[in-house]
Amino acid sequence: MKKFQAIIKFQMDDDFMSLVPPHRTYINFLLNKGMIDNYAVSMESQTCWMTLNTETKEEADKILVKSPLYKYWTYDIEELFVYDSQHYRLPALQLN
Repeated sequence: MKKFQAIIKFQMDDDFMSLVPPHRTYINFLLNKGMIDNYAVSMESQTCWMTLNTETKEEADKILVKSPLYKYWTYDIEELFVYDSQHYRLPALQLN
């Protein structure tokens, strides 16, 4: 399984916020299934970053298309060469 980073720019209109709850339901489903590792949104820059676990860039794209917010997005998908985080490390050893 490869990792891909989706860098999503979005534009909001009156209907955008009404689609956020079903979009969050979809994101939670993907997180629970392990299809995405991380999801972050900046309202300041209207940018979203999502790390997806798929075999191909096309599979990652198929996941993004299913979001209720898809029509508001322009995005790039890039394959990651290195992906590291505290969540992938062993817990710190604490001596009693």
